Amino acid sequence: MTSKKLVNSVAGCADDALAGLVACNPNLQLLQGHRVALRSDLDSLKGRVALLSGGGSGHEPAHAGFIGKGMLTGVIAGAVFTSPAVGSILAAIRAVAQAGTVGTLLIVKNYTGDRLNFGLAREQARAEGIPVEMVVIGDDSAFTVLKKAGRRGLCGTVLIHKVAGALAEAGVGLEEITKRVNVVAKAMGTLGVSLSSCSVPGSKPTFELSADEVELGLGIHGEAGVRRIKMATADEIVKLMLDHMTDTTNASHVPVQPGSSVVMMVNNLGGLSFLELGIIADAAVRSLEGRGVKIARALVGTFMSALEMPGISLTLLLVDEPLLKLIDAETTAVAWPNVAAVSITGRKRNRVAPAEPQEALDSTAVGGTNSCLWGRDRLPKGCRGSASKRMALVLERVCSTLLGLEEHLNALDRAAGDGDCGTTHSRAARAIREWLKEGPPPASPAQLLSKLSVLLLEKMGGSSGALYGLFLTAAAQPLKVKTSLPAWSAAMDAGLEAMQKYGKAAPGDRTMLDSLWAAGQELQAWKSPGADLLQVLTKAVKSAEAAAEATKNMEAGAGRASYISSARLEQPDPGAVAAAAILRAILEVLQS
Repeated sequence: MTSKKLVNSVAGCADDALAGLVACNPNLQLLQGHRVALRSDLDSLKGRVALLSGGGSGHEPAHAGFIGKGMLTGVIAGAVFTSPAVGSILAAIRAVAQAGTVGTLLIVKNYTGDRLNFGLAREQARAEGIPVEMVVIGDDSAFTVLKKAGRRGLCGTVLIHKVAGALAEAGVGLEEITKRVNVVAKAMGTLGVSLSSCSVPGSKPTFELSADEVELGLGIHGEAGVRRIKMATADEIVKLMLDHMTDTTNASHVPVQPGSSVVMMVNNLGGLSFLELGIIADAAVRSLEGRGVKIARALVGTFMSALEMPGISLTLLLVDEPLLKLIDAETTAVAWPNVAAVSITGRKRNRVAPAEPQEALDSTAVGGTNSCLWGRDRLPKGCRGSASKRMALVLERVCSTLLGLEEHLNALDRAAGDGDCGTTHSRAARAIREWLKEGPPPASPAQLLSKLSVLLLEKMGGSSGALYGLFLTAAAQPLKVKTSLPAWSAAMDAGLEAMQKYGKAAPGDRTMLDSLWAAGQELQAWKSPGADLLQVLTKAVKSAEAAAEATKNMEAGAGRASYISSARLEQPDPGAVAAAAILRAILEVLQS
């Protein structure tokens, strides 16, 4: 079965892609009648060397994304994964020669078709009296034994574009650029790894991988690599790649040693998420620096892709200060990243977080008659320790309740959300348990709620974490002055008000607010003189549970569920169920 592609036609996709890039970049022009893109300011290059590169399409942003001042003069594109036509290459050479350039350097990746077609065009141009040189780049570090074909040209070719472009912009001659580029190319290596294959428009995937396999050392045309390895962590895969690339018994290794200074490229082969790309980059930096290698520059992004292949390649280029100046030289090429001209290694990467303000101890926290909600003003002297211990019991019961509900809440959430409500609440429960291991919780209710708010905001994540954080932050404020039953009712009111203000939900919208709101209405009774703590709290919990159950008959007015097409859902809202369960856990501990 062929894969789906957003194209107008298989035959015209390479032309359309190049036309789209040129249409959106006023610094580029198409060469009429050819699949060739050139700098629109060719006349400004009079007296300088022109740089032409190219190859098959499907490697975007290579190669046209690297046209610009300080990089390529133009590119010749073939069909997807196909070498460009000799006639188009020759037309590009003629066009830059007519603009008054003093010579042309062809930068070619080491593939048979590219070598043949670019080489033939070079010979024809030279026969016409046009000075043309050609460098063939082979930076693949996959093969332990080199064959006659040599190393394949991979993402490291982009670094050659940059070095040659900086030299040409500085007015260096054709022979000197050719000589220096060939030296640089020998100090470079690239290795790729992929989770699965890609597919040329109109075709099936080029190879198949089982669910637990990864392809090591593959090329950029979907061709298989040197071996298949078992799926592993990002750290393990990066270590394996670097071990392979730098192994001196590997005939295609890059001679990186402790003390070496390198430019590192982490290249997305097309289908890897930015999240994974960042993880791989972090692993590569840690692994290289752990080997005593200095990372002078780090380039992370998509430079030379293989259509939608979900994989990465790592490129290492040994550098010294003169070479770094060429890497850092200015360019207008749209695909070249804006990289700071400073070494990555040795840079301070962390800033000390600001110290949290020391919250004044509540006057009611120690020894006061109203210091603990569950004491109803009858706790014995020395309530601080008892309150802290009782609160730890409450939190532990809440945590065990949420952990026990994880799968149930996830199942409820899958109908209207992304199925992670239980996971999110379990993450909060585990964070609270870890926090409790550090010592007893504060006896002060205001301090306790504030600490829990910060913890949930940092550790719980998702909208639930933010909503609970808002609720607890607001609820803590009335308890700074008093901790009587009316103050606890006021705390509930403040928390609910904050949730509505920022969450935009209202009672009846089928959210966690429904349970909390129902409980809050019952807790208003605490504001009356002589109110009984447990009787009121028991009614509040029952109301919360009834409200949670009632959400299954509500139309979602807020939250993720409001986006689904069905107006009514057959199960209660998982957030409301979780909130009611938390209140039930609190009640059970206080009753015991």
